[in-house]
Amino acid sequence: MVPKKSPAVVTSVNDFTVLPLRVPGLPSYPKDTTHYLYLRPNAPKAPTADTPREVFLVNVPIDTTDVHLRSLFADQLGGARIESVAFEGARVGKGITSPVAPVRKKRKRGQEDGEGAAPAEVGQLPEVWDRDTHCSGGTAIVTFVDKPSAELALREARRAVKSGKQITWGEGVDGKVPALGLSRYAAHHKLRHPSHHALQESIDAYMTTFAAQEAARAKTLARQRAEPDEDGFITVVRGGRSDPAREDAVRLKEEELKKRQEKMIGEGFYKFQHRERKKREAQALVGQFEMDRRRVEEMRKRRGG
Repeated sequence: MVPKKSPAVVTSVNDFTVLPLRVPGLPSYPKDTTHYLYLRPNAPKAPTADTPREVFLVNVPIDTTDVHLRSLFADQLGGARIESVAFEGARVGKGITSPVAPVRKKRKRGQEDGEGAAPAEVGQLPEVWDRDTHCSGGTAIVTFVDKPSAELALREARRAVKSGKQITWGEGVDGKVPALGLSRYAAHHKLRHPSHHALQESIDAYMTTFAAQEAARAKTLARQRAEPDEDGFITVVRGGRSDPAREDAVRLKEEELKKRQEKMIGEGFYKFQHRERKKREAQALVGQFEMDRRRVEEMRKRRGG
């Protein structure tokens, strides 16, 4: 009786290295399982300066976090250091053609509200999940600190596959990431009901930024209504209905506008009027010069005679 041959283990698919990960059992399913992670150098259609130190991952586990990947490469795959991780579904910016994009940086705590912050970043409500999960078969881009680190991570992954080294998923992350299962939903229920203090801070930040934006908008409109352009025209803009100014401010503005109008009427309102006035002044100067020259000539003749 001829013994059956064990099926060949697939170690690569196209340009991807197939890395098997042992997933330890859980109380709900007390059996170890194997998850296959696919790795290759990132090759987007529009490469950037960071492309040589990026590794593209496919079929990341749904519970993947930055801590999981850092532990995987640093502790079990040669010690390669990771700079950042971008998961599928992150916000895509301009010029990014890869399946995922870097996560937007959060506003610093010391930064004033409304200064260089996007409207979506101001007055955000507290998060209701303590960690994210991913869809099955999701992708990610891992950016290492340099190109040798990325090459080391890929080389160690291929070596682990060829040698049959057992790579355990989630090893060394206990206590570093929030738990899943019932604890996750208990935390979600708690986060859905933030304290009144946190909500009030969010509302105050939003209203402060909104007031600053409205003040800047009103200032811009007022400048457009008051300052003429190159041709002497004043841009007609709408506004002033939602926030009427005080009577004293209106009176001062009317007086300032009246003085400006009187000055314009005296000097000429339109640009061509300014040109005509300067031309007339130049002609008058030329005429005065000719008259003075003729007078000098007549005086010289009289003295000579």
